Amino acid sequence: MAMALVNGNENSTLDEQCTKPAQVQAIIGETQSSVSMAIAKSVGPFSIPLISPYSTCECLSDKRKYPSFLRTIPSDYHQSRALAEMVKQFGWTWVGAIRRDDDYGNNGMAAFTKAAEQLGVCLEYSLPFIRTYSQEKVLRIIQQIKISTSRVIVAFVTHWDFEILLDVFYEHNITGYQWVGTEAWITDSIITRLDKHKILQGAIGLAIPNTTVTGLKDFILDINPLQSAGSAIFTELWEALFNCKYTVQNDSEDTTVCTGKEKQSEMESEFTDMTLMPIFCNVYKGVYAVAHTLHNLLGCMQTCPTKKQPDPLTVS
Repeated sequence: MAMALVNGNENSTLDEQCTKPAQVQAIIGETQSSVSMAIAKSVGPFSIPLISPYSTCECLSDKRKYPSFLRTIPSDYHQSRALAEMVKQFGWTWVGAIRRDDDYGNNGMAAFTKAAEQLGVCLEYSLPFIRTYSQEKVLRIIQQIKISTSRVIVAFVTHWDFEILLDVFYEHNITGYQWVGTEAWITDSIITRLDKHKILQGAIGLAIPNTTVTGLKDFILDINPLQSAGSAIFTELWEALFNCKYTVQNDSEDTTVCTGKEKQSEMESEFTDMTLMPIFCNVYKGVYAVAHTLHNLLGCMQTCPTKKQPDPLTVS
């Protein structure tokens, strides 16, 4: 997909002086740090900005490797040190840790470990985990936690990881621990609903500052596929939200037919979950940063006597 955006396959129709193929000026996304790293390496040589609302790995700040990567969320350089300061503040000097086994978790935990040691906080263990781990690997993690003496666990993971870990922890009676978490899961509403046995009760951590985007909630609730002509993605979204189909085969008697008049305000879904507003706001910032840049470039009248399609290097 990243290379498809780089190639471009449409002719620019801005005005008659534009003859070169249309080219994407910036990319909004991705959320996962490892995916952002892969995309940034692909588009970096073309100077195409990649603006992420949620990729926090400190490694992405390396401009030698990712010259065109930008983000609207702070680097884990700050979060890792803040977590170490938090643990120290509560007097927890002997802690365990679980980290997501990818660039986000490994880099974040490495930075936390370094900062913690400087503050006199010692790690009894640091265990990697990712949801594709085999049962054998997961059981080794459980065994390590059980034989440990620390009662505080710093978790540099995501909510997807806890969707699996919560059931495993309950099954093996991993309870009564003080959890310290990152922005990737500490305020996640899905985790709250899944934690039926209160495994994470009393957890503390860092979160993206809460904020609002005026009019965004009303806009989301007002989205209607019948009013969104030419956007197949809205049809797919509608079918997923309401578990219905616009086109029903003759033999699909149990399938509900979408009318397009279903109301989002009468249901709960991740799409309408306003607890995700801080992330939505980061996307909003990225979109408007690009929009204002393009507006200024295309509206330039003094140093730009003729209109032409902006190039990604100028946008970045």
